[in-house]
Amino acid sequence: MTNVIELNDVNFEAEVKGSTQPVLVDFYATWCGPCRKQIPIMDEVAKEFAGKARIAKMNVDDGRTTSAEFGISSIPALLVFKDGKVVEQMVGLHSQNQLSGILNKYL
Repeated sequence: MTNVIELNDVNFEAEVKGSTQPVLVDFYATWCGPCRKQIPIMDEVAKEFAGKARIAKMNVDDGRTTSAEFGISSIPALLVFKDGKVVEQMVGLHSQNQLSGILNKYL
């Protein structure tokens, strides 16, 4: 079982912008090879940060409005939100250690 939250254009506002914890969002697509490699890493980060930060993913094909709002043009795109605002933005495959280091800055 994973603690990764599934996002869409409808629940993004409440799940991410309304969160009191930092939120790491993985913008991905099912047809993207590097995105598929990012999935188990995100699952591990979710376990590591359970109760401290929220980990979420958004399929860009199903969430076109939100993806456009944040200018997502390359995937995987990883955005960290704190207090409803983007504080970090990364593109490409990232390791658990890299993501942990970034999230720890916002705890």
